[in-house]
Amino acid sequence: MSDAISNNEPHIVKVKNFRIDADYACWFSEIKHRYLSAQIKAAVKVNLEKLRFNWSVGRDLVVRKAEERWGAGVVEQLSFDLQEAFPNDKGFGTTNLWAMKKWYLFFSSIQTIEKLHQLGGELHHEVNQSLIRQFHHDGEIDFPQALGLVPWRHQVNIITKCKSDDEAIFYLKKCISDGWSRSTLDNALKANLYRTQGNAISNFSERLPEAQSRLAQEITKENYDFGFITVPVDYKEEHLEAALEKNITRFLLELGTGFAFVGRQIQLVVGGRTRKIDMLFYHIRLKSYIVVELKVVPFDPEFAGKLNYYVNAVDELIKGEDDNPTIGLLICSDKDETDVRWSFKGINTPMGVSSYDNVRIASVSELLPSAEELQARVRLVEEEINKSKNQ
Repeated sequence: MSDAISNNEPHIVKVKNFRIDADYACWFSEIKHRYLSAQIKAAVKVNLEKLRFNWSVGRDLVVRKAEERWGAGVVEQLSFDLQEAFPNDKGFGTTNLWAMKKWYLFFSSIQTIEKLHQLGGELHHEVNQSLIRQFHHDGEIDFPQALGLVPWRHQVNIITKCKSDDEAIFYLKKCISDGWSRSTLDNALKANLYRTQGNAISNFSERLPEAQSRLAQEITKENYDFGFITVPVDYKEEHLEAALEKNITRFLLELGTGFAFVGRQIQLVVGGRTRKIDMLFYHIRLKSYIVVELKVVPFDPEFAGKLNYYVNAVDELIKGEDDNPTIGLLICSDKDETDVRWSFKGINTPMGVSSYDNVRIASVSELLPSAEELQARVRLVEEEINKSKNQ
């Protein structure tokens, strides 16, 4: 029988002249951590270099005016030659080479390079601390390393779907800061998140410090898609709340990154009287409680006063010393900007107003109890009857 041990099988090796202790275990743990860190950095470096190569090919196609110089079929020929030279490597298809040219053209203007530099400064990421703003001596724009933090296929989707550099940079930032997968990015692009997120009508700029105001505005949407919930045809606020709580994971995804659910119908006792908040959240990055009030009717000016009261109550009764000011968010079926703006006058608490749509109305069959539910109810009635007879 062979003494060889498969690499896939766990085994114990006894080493002579060795004594394990806490110091060794600590040292070994540090080495493992350093190795894992090195693996991550190597993966980032490989991705960065591949993207830098794609940028250089796109730049060559533009700067060298390849189609004018060698003919309209130059990209097809280059694709064939690269695949023949590197048969084991992927990414040299004609479509991909055209994408490299489009990518370079999309991001290579001086104004866009400056915006990418600003993005790197905002993110404070160790990989992009040396964002390149200068130009080569021959006038060619060097690769902006902020792009090196987002996978290639993500970026192809972005430049294909986005109409401006501001929109593209918005999605790049989300991919970097929130770690979006390609499917998450695709969903955000389909939902046109750039147009809806950050567009809630608010008084954040007047009531919050600049940095906090910018983030608060960024995390709120003009309109929330409630297509993931089902409510009765004549639904009321409690139906809407219950449906959102039942689908809280999906609701948190719709709200965006950083929201943590605290609870529904949170009780506040003021002056011996109990009042209840529809839904209460905490935002990790803002370090603020978010009071969410839901209305199944269009915005009415009186709603602002009620939300203002709840925000102040949370500040007084729940907010900790290390928390930032509480923020109010009213989500109603519709809104008029003038109504909202005038309602904010004289209110000192930060708040925003958004709308919602796409709720699904339940059919009659969905509202009726199922056969299993009816059987369970019958059993409960029978048990109650038997208990009363035995007493």
